[in-house]
Amino acid sequence: METYSDTFTLNPLPEADCSTSHQSDRNSCPVEATLGAIGGRWKVLILHELFNGTRRFGELHRSLHGITQKMLTQQLREMERDGLVHREVYMQVPPKVEYSLTALGKTLQPVLDAMHLWGKSYLEQK
Repeated sequence: METYSDTFTLNPLPEADCSTSHQSDRNSCPVEATLGAIGGRWKVLILHELFNGTRRFGELHRSLHGITQKMLTQQLREMERDGLVHREVYMQVPPKVEYSLTALGKTLQPVLDAMHLWGKSYLEQK
């Protein structure tokens, strides 16, 4: 059985990075910055879809069962604001909008891969 600990060796987080309880200092915590960028129910699932290539809004909406159009729009805007997603608008009738990952967004692939392995190991232990 492959486990997360067999696959990855992680160093402990430096206490100075995230141990403070002051809000202004918490903004510099790398773990919190990561969670801020990909946290929530939908962003990781959106990333998963976009790792497979460029998608139109309707394709994303159909593939993410249970997400409303309003929530998908909000999540995509946040991810675009954070530099993870590129939005390409084609001026045609009807309008065509495509979403793809930026270079920064693509760097999250190993993070999600590690989350997948950890989750798989966790579910096997339950």
